This record gives sequence, C-alpha cells and structure tokens, in this order.
Amino acid sequence: MKRRTILSTAAALPFAGLACKRGRKFPFEGELLGPSLELGHHVRDGALPEPAFFQPIDVVIVGGGIAGLSAARHFEGLGFKNYLLLELESGVGGTSRSGKNGVSAYPLAAHYVPAPTKDLTHLVKLLDEAGVIEGYDAKGEPLFAEQHLVRGPDERIFFHGQWWEGLYLHAGESTEDARQYRAFFQEIDRWTLWRDTKGRKAFTLPRSLGSDAPEVRALDTLSFKAWLEARGFSSERLLWLLDYAVRDDFGSRLDTTSAWAGIFYFAARKQGPGEESRPLLTWPEGNGFLVRHLFNSCKSRVRTGHGVTRVEPQKDGTLRVSAWCTRENRAVGFAAKRVVFAGPVQMAGRVVPALQKARGKAFFEAFAATPWLVANLTLRNRPAEHGFPLAWDNVIRQSEGLGYVVATHQSLRDHGPTVWTYYHALAGPDPKADWLKLAAMDWRACAALVVDDLKKAHPDIETHLARLDVMRWGHAMIRPRPGLLWSPLLDLARQPFQGVHFAHSDLSGLALFEEAQDHGIRAAEEVMAALQHQP
Repeated sequence: MKRRTILSTAAALPFAGLACKRGRKFPFEGELLGPSLELGHHVRDGALPEPAFFQPIDVVIVGGGIAGLSAARHFEGLGFKNYLLLELESGVGGTSRSGKNGVSAYPLAAHYVPAPTKDLTHLVKLLDEAGVIEGYDAKGEPLFAEQHLVRGPDERIFFHGQWWEGLYLHAGESTEDARQYRAFFQEIDRWTLWRDTKGRKAFTLPRSLGSDAPEVRALDTLSFKAWLEARGFSSERLLWLLDYAVRDDFGSRLDTTSAWAGIFYFAARKQGPGEESRPLLTWPEGNGFLVRHLFNSCKSRVRTGHGVTRVEPQKDGTLRVSAWCTRENRAVGFAAKRVVFAGPVQMAGRVVPALQKARGKAFFEAFAATPWLVANLTLRNRPAEHGFPLAWDNVIRQSEGLGYVVATHQSLRDHGPTVWTYYHALAGPDPKADWLKLAAMDWRACAALVVDDLKKAHPDIETHLARLDVMRWGHAMIRPRPGLLWSPLLDLARQPFQGVHFAHSDLSGLALFEEAQDHGIRAAEEVMAALQHQP
C-alpha cells in the first residue's frame, strides 16, 4: 500500500483528524521512528532483485528479536558456529530494543521481565551471566541483586485530580467493590494451587511447561469478559484494573482476550496462593539490557541491515535465502541447509511463498497483532504534582493510553532531567484498521496524542519537554483472542516446513520475553537434531 493510499484510507478513520493537525506547533523537537516500513513493503511485494550468487552455509536465522538472538546464543553454547543471523533493522532486539540520549538510556518498547524461579533454567542462566543474580538460596532459587529489582514506589494511578498509590484504587471503594476484589484474587489463588494428574501447574512461564488438561484448555473457549460475567464480577473498579492488565500485557480488551490469557496474567506470576506476584526486573534501557547480553554472545555472526526477502526450498533439500543489504544497496544470497525463521508468523507467509501456498491466507490472518505507539519524552525537569510521589510506572485512570515508566527511576535520580516512556496500545476490534490509523499519523499527530493525554495529569507538561520521539510498532503484540491459544493453527505454526523452523512469541499466542526465548531455543534444538550436530 502506497503512502497516498494509506492517507486516503485514513480520511474515513477516527484518528484521521490527528493526521491533519499540521498547524499545531510545539516548543520541543522530536522524530518519528519505527521499523523500516519502506523496505518491509518491498519485501512484502517482492519488488527487490534476486542475488546473483548463493553462499553455502549450514543455517540462516531470519530476524534478530529475542527469539532469533536466543537461537543464536544456543548455537554458540553448543559449539555450533556455521550460521548467520540476518536482521532488517540497524540494531537487534525487536520490540526489546532501546535508545539513549544525554539524560538516560530508555526502552523503545518492552521494559521488564518478572523475576524467574529456578524452573526457568535458560532465563536464569542468562540473568546469572548478566550479573543480575547474586546467589541462590537453600532451595536453589535465584537471589536477585537489589539494583535490578524495581525499587519503590513502583506503581501509582491518577484519578480525581491527584495521584494514588498502586493501580487499584482502594480509596472510596464500596463494601461490594472490596468483596469482589477479594473474590477475584481468591479465584486466582485457586488456579495457582491447581495441578493436573502429572503434577503440572495450569499457568507457567513459559507456557510450554504448563498443563494441557481439558479444564485448562476449556478456558480458551470464552472471553475473559464472559468468564468474569459468569462469576458475577461487575465492580467497575475491578473491571477497570483487569481491562488495564490485558491492555498492558496483550494489547487487547476484556472481550477480545481469552479467559485463559486473562487468568494467566495473574496466576503465572505467583508461586503460591496469597503471595504477591513475582517481583519485576528492569533497567533504564528496559529489556535492551538483556538484548545486549544476548547480542554479545553471537555478534560476530550477526548481520544487521539485511532484510530477508525470500526463502525458497530447493529440490536438493537446501533453502535459497535472498536478502537485501541496505548498507551496500545490493542483493545477497545464501544456500542454507536449515533456516530458523524468527519473525512474526504473518511475515513468514510473505517471505516463504511455498508456506503461504501450503497453509492458505486464512491461516496467517489468524495471527493478528495489536499495533502500539511508544513515545520517549525527554524532560528538562519534573512537573509539579499532587498526591502520591512519582513512581516507576505511572497510569492515568481516565485514559486510553497505558501511562509511562520513568527511565531514571532505577538510577535513584528523583529530581532534575529525566526520560519518560509513554505507551499506547491501539486495542480496537480490528488490528489492521488500527495499524492504518497509526501509519497515517505524522510526528505532530503522534505528539498531540501523547501530550494531550499526559495533560490530564500534568497540565504544564509541554513547558518541561525538550524532546519527544515516537516509535510506531505495527506488529507489537499478538492478540490472545478466545480460541487461539489452544488452536490447531497454533500447533501447526510451530511445525517445521521443508527445512524452515519457526521461532517467535507468536507461536505461544503471548508476546512475552520468556515465550520468545523458549521458542528460539526449541527451534535451535530442532535444527541441531536435523543436522545431527554433536556438542
């Protein structure tokens, strides 16, 4: 779709007015960032030339997000070196990428992981190597260095003209509100205690470690909204909290989220009933901290600025991988024995034509993802506030946005210049229409959306801003809609296809770091078995 087509389509969309605010001026600068849309469209349309030569190699990894980097790191740990990782963008990490300016490093999207238990062996090992773990207790559970755990205050909410502690507003709640709040978390405790006949939990991170018992799978047949209604949960305060939770973690709403995913959000982060959710690990640059450690393990075999345009199985069993090198403005090719495709499932259908033909258009349409707008605001100083003090995560109650995290919070810098990372999931009923809305918005339109939202809590925010940069993510988070998480389509998407192995959080139906890492390692092990590689 050409830019003029996007803009003409946008004229009929609710956000179109924002795209036309050309006259609004701001007392600060900024830039509109995002994945390489132009090259991505060329890849989609098959408009780039074919390579003249295909270099023999054992494995090509397509995509340098968490799944692709995890596959590469696993290869390195097994002593396997004959591979290359090709990444379209100028840097690796996908939605876990980060940026940096003179004030602070900051995330460009994903900004934390829950502190894992010892069962998550690969994540624990990565964190240990990164210096996040300072030891282990008598049960073998990791002990996390204090500076990597979110420091207090961690959360606050703006409502009725002031800030309040936490994300659930207890002030002014009715007796019935309080009862329903307790009842919901008693239900979560019940699922936390639940075990199947094999001793597996209902909800785990990653989900591959959890139960597939019929009573667990049944939760995916209805929406989170329907599940709550069936149990009489009607408290506006509780429902707001739960809707916020699924918007924040999945980019969906109560009626477009599987009940399995809604319960998972709370139950998978607890070790036992009555316990708080697992503490969170974060850094000024968000999950870019973990990207750096993954990248350092394999950087000699990473090629950024290489957009893979085609993967074509050959009669001799090899795969021809065509790519476009943006730095040299030329096509390059590889003849691989195996490919790890670590991009979104929908992109796989465009890049592997035989896969598109074999599985059909409807298969790929099932993997719809929510687009996100993420803005980093550089502030010269902090606006005046009323109520609970500035926290790491700051949410405005009456907002379609998800609030902002403070990049300098972990650095113990509570005064002076800072960077706030603002999040907005376009969680409407049609993800494709939402992406067209976002793609049609220029920098001024995006800045207006962000500033006008933050003015609800910070009326003078513009006077404190030095810069506002915007990232637009088209495929930010797969949406765990009812029926997807235990769908045969998801099972099929994980299966290798003519020498192509798949690795992406899409394959779990949950856009989480732990899921991406799990699939990257699984795909790497499949490839090693296929090549009969011995460590």
